[in-house]
Amino acid sequence: MSEMTFDKMVQQMTPAIYDSLKQAVSLRKWPDGRVLSAEQVELCLEAVIKYEAEHGVSPDQRVGYLDRTSCGSNDSGGEESLTWVN
Repeated sequence: MSEMTFDKMVQQMTPAIYDSLKQAVSLRKWPDGRVLSAEQVELCLEAVIKYEAEHGVSPDQRVGYLDRTSCGSNDSGGEESLTWVN
């Protein structure tokens, strides 16, 4: 029997498994509704990140991506302003 390592598992992971793990991390639940433990969240997230790196997932589709193209952009010549609302 061959030994399945974490790296081999990620290399053999299908896109459907990747999507399922990504959803499980996002919801903190398995598809059947069972709650993930902290250790399971950590392992699933590690597998998802490794899958994304090894399978060329575009940066804007990766876990944790923040679109910073429009956030904070302004036409005030580099000056930032805050408006407090009560």
